[in-house]
Amino acid sequence: MTLVEQAIVFAINAHHGMKRKMENVPYILHPLEVVTIAGTMTDNESILAAAALHDTVEDSDTKLEDIEKTFGHRVRELVECETENKRQNLPPEETWYIRKKESLDNLEKSNDIGFKMLWLSDKLANMRSLHRLWRREGNAMWKGFNQDDPSRQAWYYRTVGEIVSDLRDYDAWKEYQYLVDIVFEGV
Repeated sequence: MTLVEQAIVFAINAHHGMKRKMENVPYILHPLEVVTIAGTMTDNESILAAAALHDTVEDSDTKLEDIEKTFGHRVRELVECETENKRQNLPPEETWYIRKKESLDNLEKSNDIGFKMLWLSDKLANMRSLHRLWRREGNAMWKGFNQDDPSRQAWYYRTVGEIVSDLRDYDAWKEYQYLVDIVFEGV
């Protein structure tokens, strides 16, 4: 198997039985979508493997050391850039802003195009999901999230778009901006 195939199998096992928030579909569909989006920008195996694995440390019992041992330092580095300190001892709604701010600060400090491709891929997949929810429920959808203030969500997603704007020539960035503009129009 290729590195990407190994990462997909690993992610399937790590996310076994999990459902995607608000959509009630198998969670693994999200990492697979992130791999697909990343594949429109690069054929770099490490970036694509990290796309499959990007939520394994945050959402399963997988450790960064497991990622490095199995997939190497570069994949670990990429997964780590997408992994938030969830502060398990505090309610997620209380830590949402600080977690997002820390993540954005780390992304902004980086000149690594692989980090930016991974971030754009993940956030585009999220925006596609948010757009589907928004079309069904409008702004009432935010009640199901840890951060239920649409203006905070708009701040986060718009800031991501600004930070990764050096990817503006890719269709993924254009689609991302389009969806952000639709979902957060007037916010």
